[in-house]
Amino acid sequence: MKLTFTFLVIFVASWPLVLCNIEESILEESSLPPVLAVGSRSRFAALDDVRLLANGLLQLGHSLRDFVHKTKGQINDIFQKLNIFDHTFNQLAVLTNEIKEEEEELKKTTVVLKAKNDEIKSLSLEINSKVDSILQERTQLQSQVGGLEEKLSGLSRGLVPTEQLAEINTLKDVIQAQEKSIAELLKAVREQSEQLNSQRSKIKTMEERLNYNPFMQESFEKPFDPEAVSPSLGGYLTNTSTSGNLNMADLPSHCSELFDRGERASGVYAIRPNQSEPFMVYCDMDQDGGATVIQLRKDGSVNFDQNWEKYENGFGDFQGEFWLGLKKIHSLASQGDSFLDIQVVDWKQGKRFIQYNFSLEGPETHYTIHLTQVSGDLPDATSNHTGMMFSTKDQDNDNLEGSHCADTHTGGWWLDACGEANLNGRYVQVRSRGRSERRRGIPWKPTRVASYSLQSTQISIRSSPTTGATPNTSDTSNTSSTPNTSSTPTTSETENFS
Repeated sequence: MKLTFTFLVIFVASWPLVLCNIEESILEESSLPPVLAVGSRSRFAALDDVRLLANGLLQLGHSLRDFVHKTKGQINDIFQKLNIFDHTFNQLAVLTNEIKEEEEELKKTTVVLKAKNDEIKSLSLEINSKVDSILQERTQLQSQVGGLEEKLSGLSRGLVPTEQLAEINTLKDVIQAQEKSIAELLKAVREQSEQLNSQRSKIKTMEERLNYNPFMQESFEKPFDPEAVSPSLGGYLTNTSTSGNLNMADLPSHCSELFDRGERASGVYAIRPNQSEPFMVYCDMDQDGGATVIQLRKDGSVNFDQNWEKYENGFGDFQGEFWLGLKKIHSLASQGDSFLDIQVVDWKQGKRFIQYNFSLEGPETHYTIHLTQVSGDLPDATSNHTGMMFSTKDQDNDNLEGSHCADTHTGGWWLDACGEANLNGRYVQVRSRGRSERRRGIPWKPTRVASYSLQSTQISIRSSPTTGATPNTSDTSNTSSTPNTSSTPTTSETENFS
């Protein structure tokens, strides 16, 4: 392209010289005396025509010269812009090389930090195993010391042999040394944990820098960050939370499986439905097998007017009142045929139950429930609730337009409209409350029956239907598996349900 521009400049610049030569030759010819032959036509043009043509060519030469100068200026501007572009491109190339060098350094640093993190994790596991072995040895030593102290108390009236005194003193010294060693190991574990946290924060910072790099072409996996989740009602169990004492692969999928394994005591157990993350549940063991309790109310000690997050994850206490959580209930119900047991007690100690074949959809449908009555002596109050989504005070999913039933009547439930069944409503003492409070209580309202707030409720999930006519309504705070055999409620007591 530069050769083309140079040729164009030379060609245009030569035009004025050509025109000047033409003009001079014309002027020289104009000075010759005209020779006119009478009666014959001259073969030369008239002088005026020649001058006119010369003036025209001269003006054309001036115009071409001006055009050449203008073109030269434009070409110079283009060359200046090309120089600026070349300079900018060189700067960008240098900056790109610097960024790539920094990227390579970050990659190398990340690899080193990951290797250190793995080394620290292995060291921490080794220290934990040593601490466990030391704790076991400490327990054995304490049991030995306890036995020696019993022997010593039995021989307190007589003379104590010197050998036993020496043995006791030796064991005490060993225990003190073990306790000191355990304290040092725990301190080392804390220091290792702090180093791990520091390394993880550094790795996270490096990954963020790499993620924000526009020239980054490769992705790195995040380091595994185990969360210490306590085995409580609202959480899940992990390998770290059980300290390796619980075999995750051997956990049952529901309480019925525990019953089949020979467990007969009601209490808190760890289960793992559908090979998901394991969690703790309360198993109610009776003559019909094991039932997983998902809701219990008996004294109003827990506030059930909670938000969506609480109802999804669970709240309360296994030794008192609780709600297991929609996520865990969905995990239990998705294992196959599931049966929902509802056991209620009124304020005259009248006991009734009803059982449904049920299924529960996932969070994408707001945990829609489907119920089909199977058995029981409690009138059905959920005919309008099947196919309903779950509602809380901050998630209005009922079918009553212009009203938020979960907010008005409190508690989360599968509400079709206000004023029907809501076993998670506000706990009230019926005999000391007015009509407005009964509407906000724990109602079970079949068709054309007045609302009545219950004293206690228990909702459980079974893997098979019950065979007996009377359910077990024993308090879940007890660990006995003996079913409740109280007498059948009288007519005056059952008026509240029928």
